[in-house]
Amino acid sequence: MPDEHRTGSMELENADQFQVDYYDDDISLIKIEDGLEYLLVPDQDKLPEWLGPDAVKDRTVIELPADSIYMAASSGMDLINAVGGLDSVIMTSTDAKDWAIPEIKEAVEKDAIHYIGKYSAPDYEALVEEDADLAIESTMIYHSPQVKEEIEELGIPVLVERSSYENDPLGRLEWIKLYGLLLGKEKEAAEFFDEAASKIAEVDTDSVKNTPSVAFFSVNSNGSVVVRKPGDYVTKMIETAGGSYALDDISGEEDNALSTMNMQMEAFYDKAVNADILIYNSAIESDLSSADDLIALAGQFADFKAVRNGDVWCTNKNVFQKTTGAADMITEMNRIFCGADDDSGMEYFHKLR
Repeated sequence: MPDEHRTGSMELENADQFQVDYYDDDISLIKIEDGLEYLLVPDQDKLPEWLGPDAVKDRTVIELPADSIYMAASSGMDLINAVGGLDSVIMTSTDAKDWAIPEIKEAVEKDAIHYIGKYSAPDYEALVEEDADLAIESTMIYHSPQVKEEIEELGIPVLVERSSYENDPLGRLEWIKLYGLLLGKEKEAAEFFDEAASKIAEVDTDSVKNTPSVAFFSVNSNGSVVVRKPGDYVTKMIETAGGSYALDDISGEEDNALSTMNMQMEAFYDKAVNADILIYNSAIESDLSSADDLIALAGQFADFKAVRNGDVWCTNKNVFQKTTGAADMITEMNRIFCGADDDSGMEYFHKLR
């Protein structure tokens, strides 16, 4: 892209998985950390001469504003909703029964947003009939690369977003600015982000005594314990709320880009048996309603300090879909770490008794 036509860049405070450069004639260039680039233009058929043929080479061209979006990246739907852009989404790969956000669940139930099948097997005819002008996928699409290729062959640009790869909760939230750009709602996006950042800055970690150690996990159908890798945005939320991650020395045991890893129960026991607080992730596995439900998954949990002390919590189903809730999640974690004995008024966590 010609530097002489560059007018500036998007101001990003925490996100490091994307960047945006602005150019003359309302043109923008998104660069994603995986190497993909997206050229945003007001009219694909009337590109300014200064762009030249190389500007569109090896880049996905997206005409703005996008108003007929196929949203296969479920975590981004909440960001779109937060800036008032839900009307621009016409299709999703998540069925109504799997949505935990009321407004989105209702929109899918009423078919205002059409469910067209899982991301790995979408209804291609529906994409054509509904005249989708943009498909937004998570990196899960790389497990089904032929789907991305087929959508692009239909003439629909595909943007693969990486918000889940951000190591900072505010970095994940800052993707709202990218969605604001796509929807012509940059001002709304910036205001939402600034308000959330201010709320997180006000969390009173001084009120937390003795920095409790916290294990965040779930148990899968094979009996393995699924934990967050140290340094990912969930563990950063724990630290921001005034806690410490009980498994902060397990990095490197699984060498991949995922933010989670599996542990055998015996290994998890060794690391977390003395954790002050347990938080069970029901967003991935089945919900729990009592500490007995946890013990039923593995009898060893009866020995855990947090179970014996009655300090076991469970996430609600909306924790990962409600991307905009980072500030409130951290605030609720802070309340837990300060010794809360009940979950009244909490949106993202409930206590197991």
